[in-house]
Amino acid sequence: MTTATAPVSAAPRRSALRPRGLVWTILRLHRTALYVWLGFVAFTALFLLWLQGPGANATQAKLDALGYGGVLDAAYDQGMLLGFTAGAYNNLFYDPGTLISLASFGVALFAAGPLTARELEFGTAQLVWGQSPSPARWLAAKLLMPALAVTAGMSLLVVLYRLVWNAHGNLLIAGIGPRAFYFSIGPATVAAPLLGLALGALIGLAARRTLPALALAGVGYFLVNAFRGNSWPFQGRYQQPEIHSRSWAVNSKGAVVPDPDCYDNTHCLAQHDVVRFGREYLPSPDYWPRQLLETGVLLGLTALALAAAFLLLRKRSNLV
Repeated sequence: MTTATAPVSAAPRRSALRPRGLVWTILRLHRTALYVWLGFVAFTALFLLWLQGPGANATQAKLDALGYGGVLDAAYDQGMLLGFTAGAYNNLFYDPGTLISLASFGVALFAAGPLTARELEFGTAQLVWGQSPSPARWLAAKLLMPALAVTAGMSLLVVLYRLVWNAHGNLLIAGIGPRAFYFSIGPATVAAPLLGLALGALIGLAARRTLPALALAGVGYFLVNAFRGNSWPFQGRYQQPEIHSRSWAVNSKGAVVPDPDCYDNTHCLAQHDVVRFGREYLPSPDYWPRQLLETGVLLGLTALALAAAFLLLRKRSNLV
C-alpha cells in the first residue's frame, strides 16, 4: 500500500534573488534623491562635454584669427555681464562650477533633513534599531551610500572640468576668474561635499526635526563656504598666486613670432604677416601643494564631524 505524498512547492526564485538588508532598504527609501543626483551628474557632464566641443568653436575661431583681442571681442559681444547661462563662452565656462557648488549645498541639506532628522522625527530610525541593526551600523549605512555616490560623481565632474580647462582655458579673459578656477577645482572639490554630508548628518542628529535641521545645515554650510573663500589654507580668491599666460602669433611661413598686439586691426595683421594666433595659461607649481593641503583640512574636518555624529548618536540611542 502506497501513500500519496503532496508535492512540496519550491520557494519562488524572485524572493531569493531579490536584494535584501539594510543597505538595500536605504537605497529604496532614498531612491528619489539618488535619481536626482544621477540626473545632476549626467546634466553637468553633458554640459562640460559641450564646452569641450561645439560650445568653444566660435570663441576658438576668434582666438585663432585675432588673438586675445578676439577672446575679448567674443566675451563682450555676447553679453559678458549677463551672469549664469550668458551666451559668452567666458561665462558659460564657469557655470558648471556654480552647479557643483549648489550641489554641495544640496548634499548638506539632504544629510540633515531626509537622511537623518526626518527618520528621527517620525520614529523610523528607532523602529529600525529595535529590529536588528545597531544605531551605529544604521548611521554608517546611511552615510556610506551618499558618500560613494558623491565621491564618484564629483570625481567624474572634476576630471571633465580639468580636461575642458586644459583644452580651452585659453578662451577665458585674464583676471581673478581663471586664477580662482585653476586653484579651486581638484581633489578639494570632492572633499567639500563630503564635509557637507558629515556636517549635515551631525546637525540632523542634533536637531531631530526636519525643518530646523534643514535651516541649520544651510546656515552651517554657508559659513563653511564663507570661511573657505577667505581664509588660509583654503583657496580664497584673493590669496591665490597669479597664473601666467603667454600668447604668440604664426606668420604665413609657419614661423612663431611675438604677438603684435593688433587686436582686430586687419591692416596691422597684414603688415606683420600674421595668419594665426595661439594662447595658453602656464601651469603653476603652487597648485598641488595648495590643493592637497586644502583637501587634507577638509577631510580632517569631515572626520571630526563624523566622530561627533557617532558620539551624539550613541548618547541619544542610550536614552531611547
